Amino acid sequence: MNEAMETQILAAEEQLRIAMLNSDLRALDELLAPEMIFTNHLGQLLGKKDDLGAYQSGLLQVKELTPSERQIQIHEKTAVVSVRMRLSGTYDGCPANGDFRFTRVWTAASARNSWHIVAAHATRVI
Repeated sequence: MNEAMETQILAAEEQLRIAMLNSDLRALDELLAPEMIFTNHLGQLLGKKDDLGAYQSGLLQVKELTPSERQIQIHEKTAVVSVRMRLSGTYDGCPANGDFRFTRVWTAASARNSWHIVAAHATRVI
């Protein structure tokens, strides 16, 4: 595995975690590709605008995100990350607490030396 790319992905994952905790729309906007598709824990298919809107409106509020069991696969200019997250927060006013598994597909941004998410999926770990 390319260690430099893995280090970059780990940094991007941490930037994402902090942005989610702080509802940092600017950081999230930079980390999410315009064409990003996200299947949330309810099976709903969301785009970037939907995901940003959930943070902006307060529909989604994240209070804790603690990663574990992370696996990273590097494929040329793409990385696939699977990570278990201990999450505490609310979604649409309802508690969204527990362990979740996130799978994210990161791709190298062509215009910058950075990465952004083109696809993601979340599910509750039972």
